[in-house]
Amino acid sequence: MSDDKHEQRILDGTAWREFCDRLKQAGDVVLAGPDNAFDRAEGFRYLSRITRAGLNTFLEHNDPLAPVLQSVVHETAKMGSDNPDNFYQNAAISGAHRYRVWGRRNTAHYLSFGTQIGHYGQGRGMPPSGFLEGSDLVLGDDGSFEIILSVERPEGAPNWLPMKPETGTLIVRQTLLDPATEVRAEIHIERVGGASDPSPVTARSVDEGLETTGNLVFFAANMFSAWANGFRAHVNELPEFDRERSNMAGGDPNIVYYHSYWELGPDEALVIDATPPAPLDHWNFQLNNHWMESLDYRYFQIHLNSKTATYRPDGSVRLVVAHADPGVPNWIHTVGHARGTMCFRWVRATEHPQPRCRVVKHAEVAGLD
Repeated sequence: MSDDKHEQRILDGTAWREFCDRLKQAGDVVLAGPDNAFDRAEGFRYLSRITRAGLNTFLEHNDPLAPVLQSVVHETAKMGSDNPDNFYQNAAISGAHRYRVWGRRNTAHYLSFGTQIGHYGQGRGMPPSGFLEGSDLVLGDDGSFEIILSVERPEGAPNWLPMKPETGTLIVRQTLLDPATEVRAEIHIERVGGASDPSPVTARSVDEGLETTGNLVFFAANMFSAWANGFRAHVNELPEFDRERSNMAGGDPNIVYYHSYWELGPDEALVIDATPPAPLDHWNFQLNNHWMESLDYRYFQIHLNSKTATYRPDGSVRLVVAHADPGVPNWIHTVGHARGTMCFRWVRATEHPQPRCRVVKHAEVAGLD
């Protein structure tokens, strides 16, 4: 589309009207979901949250000439079974340029950098174009590091994160199993060569930003709603999620995911037994609502990981999802929800045993073997 056409769409309001129409279509996704006021209220809040995330990403920080690392997914903007143990950052980049990422490793348990093609705002997944794990970083004596992002491997660079010509996104994941004692990595990004000042606002940037944000809200809501509905085929079980499908949607290639759906009556509990394999970096389990948003981990125990869970003498772990405290370790709080999605992760494991699930009466939990 020419700049003149973008200008005309801004001048006559077409850009804004189409953006609002796209949001209305996303609302239809919520209306096609659970037919109770609680879940639909969360659904409309979810749309407002990812609209905010989309505007920040595609209107405020969508300049690959002057990239900014920002946290798109966090405590009040959630998407796709966001991991409560993670601190996520994204930046707009382009395979037409070269970038320098630098900082200090510090003590975050897990750190990874990935370049990806596309984004949910384009109506498709986010296939990987490069990946670099924190344990593979060449560090200075003080824990500092520098990574070059480029299509071709640069000579003499100790750390290289590959891109492809169509690469458009950098995603950084930091996992803190114990935020009270671990310190997040300090990370910065800049484009190599050229000015670093942000590009001025144009009719094109606003028109495209509104269009992409609207598409993000619709396509992300539609995709994850379809996932949630598909998970209903194995309610209260945790089968392994297709690894290729996960990678194409932007998942971490070091993680094997077990996505599913849960649903409990007022007097029921879901008991999950698992034996962590060795070797293993870490694992975690979380409870989500129907829209694949993690429940509110700021105030409630809705997830556990390999460091925060209590183990049994044989090294296995038992998690209990229940509406009220059953009086046993590893209670996962449903926070007023009767149903939703859930996710179990094995991270950098060589074996991936499926967690064993069963529904019991709440009053029976304390007496289970």
